Amino acid sequence: MLKVYTLAQCSTCRDATKWLRANGVAFQEFPIREQPPSVPELKAVAKAVGDTRRLFNSSGLEYRAQKLSDKLPSLDDDARFRLLSGNGSLVKRPFVVGEAVGLVGFDETRWREALVGR
Repeated sequence: MLKVYTLAQCSTCRDATKWLRANGVAFQEFPIREQPPSVPELKAVAKAVGDTRRLFNSSGLEYRAQKLSDKLPSLDDDARFRLLSGNGSLVKRPFVVGEAVGLVGFDETRWREALVGR
């Protein structure tokens, strides 16, 4: 079953979970701030999307407050994973992980390709 990490106040997350339900995709939802993705989950999605930087919510307040746009280039992947797993506000959402699936953000076309008809 898919694990979908969301933020209740995030309209994109609400759109994504509404889309999942409308398309009959079974999932379990987790609050991303209270229960950030684990390091193994982050690694799986990073592999699927091709770059650890894509896992970061670069438009978020926490990202800007920590000046991560300046710091990320000097951090290795392990440091990035520790940062993300310790602070769900830094993770781009919705964050989806499941068997052979890893998605960040909501793009209906990508989601349809990855999740419908599987």
